[in-house]
Order: sequence, then structure tokens, then C-alpha cells
Amino acid sequence: MPEVTAYAIDSPTGSFHKTTVTRRDPGPTEIAFDIAFAGICHSDIHTAREEWGKSRFPLVPGHEIAGVVTSVGAEVTKFQVGDRVGVGCFVDSCGECDECREGYQQFCTGSGMIGTYNSIGRDGEPTIGGYSTAFVVEQDYALHIPESIPLENAAPLLCAGITTYSPLKHWGAGPGKRVGVVGMGGLGHMAVQIAAAMGAETIVLSRTLSKKDDGMKMGASGYYATQDDSTFKELRGTFDIIVCTISDGLDLNQLLQLLAAQGVLVNVGLPSTPNELHVGGLIGGNKVLAGSNIGGIPETQEMLDFCAEHDLGSWVEVIGGEDINQAYDDVVASKARYRYVIDTSTFDA
Repeated sequence: MPEVTAYAIDSPTGSFHKTTVTRRDPGPTEIAFDIAFAGICHSDIHTAREEWGKSRFPLVPGHEIAGVVTSVGAEVTKFQVGDRVGVGCFVDSCGECDECREGYQQFCTGSGMIGTYNSIGRDGEPTIGGYSTAFVVEQDYALHIPESIPLENAAPLLCAGITTYSPLKHWGAGPGKRVGVVGMGGLGHMAVQIAAAMGAETIVLSRTLSKKDDGMKMGASGYYATQDDSTFKELRGTFDIIVCTISDGLDLNQLLQLLAAQGVLVNVGLPSTPNELHVGGLIGGNKVLAGSNIGGIPETQEMLDFCAEHDLGSWVEVIGGEDINQAYDDVVASKARYRYVIDTSTFDA
């Protein structure tokens, strides 16, 4: 495959610029596809700015990728040219350990999960993410995007969608359950839609009420401002499940007080600093504090099919490659409503 256009950043204090990257020719069990849209995840920003540790530069982020298959290897059976395809947070794993065989490739104990970017692939080369115009991946790590979901709305589902679907399914969100969603951003707006579609009573807890109208349109039955002290008094002991999507300003002890007995607080945000926890808040009420990390390939496909069945998709603002730098600042400032998605057709303009 020839060189393709991409947007890269060269240092944690640098800016994104147009460049070219080389994609390998697809092997016997690999597919190649043209990328149509790539979502901007806050993880991209943490990685590009080295807020989670050292990164490999030059860096091309992007693990919310949607496009159309252009060629397939001779032994490919799962895709054909013209299929709508997605790639999420990882592109490889050992495929042989217990976790991989059970469909939890993100927890691979063999070679380890190979990230879509900022990792080293099986060829010994750094992986290159979706802020580019084409991609090559093993068929076992690609997803079928249902026809009913526009590609721009589907791209963020490959991270934001599965990150919120997995814990909601695991902890039994559904009729008769009261679910709280903390944060109304890229992750939170998907958690609201999915929890409501599962049949749970869904309540948003956001810093302010500025996004209340959107939250109610997405299926929430209540919306509260965490800046209002009365919120924590009114909602104390009322939730079966709380999904916390924020990473900064997290008060675990305060949130645990909102759970009913036997309730669970699941954190899907990844704070860059330690949190303080008073264990008594768990013991009183047999409460559970849990984490959740994306999902494996089978569950991610299940999530995409669920979203298609319930007419769900990410609420997006489509931008061009030249807008990436500003979009990063806007995400950090909580200005995104609710996911910036890069239109890669702008790369060659």
C-alpha cells in the first residue's frame, strides 16, 4: 500500500500537522480499508500530552475508526470489499491465553493487548492510529458496522460506546434498576443512551444543568447538578448502579453515599492522580467499587448491533484535520457536544 496522509504530533507540547505514513500491504488474514471518520477520544489527548506516561513520537492517535473495506487477504472469511468496518482500541493480542479465548482480548495475558496506536505491533513497528486515510488490520480485530448507523456516528462507538455498554450490561442495567451517570461528555452521553435503551431509569449527574435538555432527549428521566449541595442529599441511597465517566475532581466517598444497599459504583474514567477511599463507605451497605476497561471483540460487536437495534449513535461534531489542535483544547474545556469526529476526506484537500 502506498503512503497515506495522516495527522501527527511530534512532542507533548507540539501541534498536529499533516504528514504521510506507510501502511503495510494486507497479509493473508488481514483487511485494508479507507478510513472515513476517526473520533477524538480523551485518551488520545492524555497520550499525546504524555499525561499517562511516555509516548512514542511522532504519534498518530485515533482508536475510534470507521470506514469501508478496499481489499482483503486471500484467507479472509469475515469481510469482503465494500463492507463497513470499524476498529477500536486494540489491533492485536496473543489469541491463545484464557482471556483471549473467552473474548476478553483487552486483558490478554500472553503478548498483551496491542493498542491501535502508541504500541509495538507484531511486525516490530509502532502502531499508527486512525488520524489517517487508510488502515490495515487482522480480520479478527475488526468490527462490522451495521448499515443503519452513519459512519460518523458509529466511529465513537468503538471506544465510548463499548466503554459504557460493557459495565452497564455486566452489572445488570435494565427494567427495575436505577442508573446514575456521572458526567455528560463523550462517554457519559453514550452511557445515558445505552442505559435508557436497556430499560433502566437513568439519571444524569453533571457539574451544571447546561446540558439538561440534551440529556433528557437522550433518554434520561432526571438531571441533577453536582455543584448543588442539595443533589447529594436528595439522591442519597437511591442508585443501584452508578457509572462514573469523569477522571478529574472525583470524590469516590461522596458518590458511594448515593448507592443503595448492594449497589455498585463503576468507574470508567482514568484519573491521573490517586483517589482517597474510606473503606467504611463500602462496608456500610455491602456496596461495590468497580472498574471497567473497554470490551473484547465479541462484546463490541454486540454493542454495535444493540445500538443499531435501538437507533443509537454518538452525537458528533464533524471537523477537518486542520481543526484537531483546537478540538483537543475544546475537549479539555468540556466544550465538545459530544464527540469530535475527524472527516478524513479533508486530509487531501
